[in-house]
Amino acid sequence: MQKPSSFIRFGWAVALSCAGWLTAQAQPTPGTAIPLNDLSAFKPTAANWQIAGSVRADLGKPNMLLTEKGTGVLVNVPAMSKKGQLLSGDQYNLQTTLQHGDADLELDYMMAPQANSGLYLQGRYEVQLRDSWDVKQPNVHDNGSVYERWDEKRPEGQKGYEGQAPRQNASRAPGLWQHMKISFQAPRFNAQGQKTENARVIRIELNGVVIQDDVEMTGPTRGATFETEQPTGPLLIQGDHGAVAFRNIRYVAYDKPRPNPNRSYVIGDRNAPQREPVDPILIDAPTNTILRSFMDVPGSATTDGKSMRVTHGVSVGSPDKVHYTYDLDKGAIVQVWRGDFLDATPMWHDRGDGSSRPMGMVQRMGTPMLFLSKLVSPQTTWTTDTTGSGFRPKGYVLDPNDLPTFRYQSYGAMVDDKIRVLPNGQGIQREVSVTNPASGLYARLATGKSISDMNDGMFLVDGTEYVRIDNANGAKPIVRSAGDRQELILPVKDKVQYSILF
Repeated sequence: MQKPSSFIRFGWAVALSCAGWLTAQAQPTPGTAIPLNDLSAFKPTAANWQIAGSVRADLGKPNMLLTEKGTGVLVNVPAMSKKGQLLSGDQYNLQTTLQHGDADLELDYMMAPQANSGLYLQGRYEVQLRDSWDVKQPNVHDNGSVYERWDEKRPEGQKGYEGQAPRQNASRAPGLWQHMKISFQAPRFNAQGQKTENARVIRIELNGVVIQDDVEMTGPTRGATFETEQPTGPLLIQGDHGAVAFRNIRYVAYDKPRPNPNRSYVIGDRNAPQREPVDPILIDAPTNTILRSFMDVPGSATTDGKSMRVTHGVSVGSPDKVHYTYDLDKGAIVQVWRGDFLDATPMWHDRGDGSSRPMGMVQRMGTPMLFLSKLVSPQTTWTTDTTGSGFRPKGYVLDPNDLPTFRYQSYGAMVDDKIRVLPNGQGIQREVSVTNPASGLYARLATGKSISDMNDGMFLVDGTEYVRIDNANGAKPIVRSAGDRQELILPVKDKVQYSILF
């Protein structure tokens, strides 16, 4: 069987014997999804696991997910004692009926606030799943880590060993769907059943960011169901540590052991195969940092599906590990991201092309358009360019902490646009003040395929970000259709304050 080339999917290798690959039971067709219309793909388990049609979280309610009837989503609602404490034990974990050796895995998952779970490859090697939304420097207990091994015979403080923290925190907020890809290499055994090579996590991508690269595991991690290593085992999902949901679980089977991938740096894409040696130019943000550059917006992130270049982009980095790019030509936020700051190699390597790239988990805001627009009615089409708006950028001013407030003129009014990182790095808050606003002026706060009102001024956009209206001066937000998409707009009096949590 050939290695998948178009995209990595969730893959189960058929049972591996000492001499080669054997089939222990009927296996699904490679490249298909694990069905989530019922629990038949899993071994019988406790009542904490269920199938639902949709799921959501309340940021104010720890360890809780709210479900609606239907199919397609696997949900763990943890068992609780009468005193409200989590009940623990292996009976609450979930195992697949499938056995795997080498595997590529791909899935979406959602953590409840403060929840904890894990994926045990072969039931032995844990990839941690956790609500690590507000973590600046992740460790082996955080989302996306390869969990530590454990030895009670070791001295106190040294019982946990090995393990690998993620390179950076690429996690989304609880209640938002996260996407993970895992490439796993099973341990190797000779014809006598002796282990000749350790298991390895070849690669983990979390929300589009490589967070693990070639991690060797000398044995099962802490809490494993099976303490002895074998060529195959089931996927096990931890169910006694917190509420978690899964969807779109996919697999590709390998009918023989595969070689380790050979990857190295390419300009503009640190995850692609190398074409020529490049010494990357990476920009950190140990203090508040500003870099002006071109910024390319991929076609998948724009409303028309066409890639575009922001020519007057300003990227603002924060030591809180939350950053954003601002389009001076539109008064628009292009993207926000969590993790490392910028890869400026494309700007300065060789002749350069003037652009930089975000290095963390990116939440893009769609095609950059004017933040403010004058509408005849709430259903008037949003302005796509500056024609007729009198838009004039006026640069930015810095506060004592070197944080910018952007200024521009629009529809005859002077606008101050102040963007700041929220406490604990949970997102950004934007305050737009308008002097003498024109009649019929609106602000466009978000655009997406789906925008859901979660009450109390909170809106869920495409399951990947929250928009929270903090101060609308009494104005009422409107969710409206715009072609095949939706927009969240707000009448502007003299000030709009809202947050993007992601």
